[in-house]
Amino acid sequence: MSGAPFLVERAGDVERWMLNDPATRNALSDAMVVGLYEACLRAQQDSTLRVVILTGAPGAFSAGGSLGRFASAIGQPLQPGEDDPLVALNRGFGDVLHALCALPQWLVCAVDGAAVGGGFGLLCCADHVIATEGSSFATPEVTLGLPPAQIAPFVWQRLGDAGARQCLLQGRMYRAAEAQALGLVDEVVPDGALAAALPERVQAMKRAAPGAVASTKRLLQRLRAATPDLRSEAAIAFASALRGPEAAGGLNAFAKKQPAPWVDEPSRSSDARQPGAGSSEAGA
Repeated sequence: MSGAPFLVERAGDVERWMLNDPATRNALSDAMVVGLYEACLRAQQDSTLRVVILTGAPGAFSAGGSLGRFASAIGQPLQPGEDDPLVALNRGFGDVLHALCALPQWLVCAVDGAAVGGGFGLLCCADHVIATEGSSFATPEVTLGLPPAQIAPFVWQRLGDAGARQCLLQGRMYRAAEAQALGLVDEVVPDGALAAALPERVQAMKRAAPGAVASTKRLLQRLRAATPDLRSEAAIAFASALRGPEAAGGLNAFAKKQPAPWVDEPSRSSDARQPGAGSSEAGA
């Protein structure tokens, strides 16, 4: 398998897009985000493409965005009059989410493992999410002192107000069956059965005429466009929080496997230490 962080494989009128960094559980690096965005722009102009399958290299779907490149900014306020480079970086991930939603083709997200933070947000752009029983889903940003800023509108549109509040404000982990009940996942298959299930699912999708699918998705996109575009506001909120004291305290506590400063010891829950909780939407 190529070492490139984002892979595209074509088979007829179907493309498989893979987030490819197993060492980080497919965390959303700059190169991965750029690759995904460029693939979206190309696919929007490709009338021969009918289905896009977005997945992760074995081990996870995506652990969200690594904060490594933001390390020097954590807890550090801006100097007066200084422009914050984090704003443009964060907005770039918002551009990816918008581009995924604008695809005229079927977008299928195939999940086998964790989908966390920004990875959770990617699923909210899909037309169909299929996941293995052992997969897990979480938006743990608030437990780290960060807002899930760019993904919040997409989670809200996918799950509705009540479901979005449940996910985004608690930061808890959901198993596949729970995520299906919530409306994030459309189909759950046994562990080890994802590869076998995908061809049948894709074939069923091809019963729909490609032009009709594209037209229908444009109409649905108009409904999405009727809501405010929060990319800039979300980027500012994320950057401001990352430079603030809560993120500094929360991320430091997580690194030390300690409760965050705002957590009362008697009320600690295992959700705060769930697998993958160290990632955010980052990128991202």
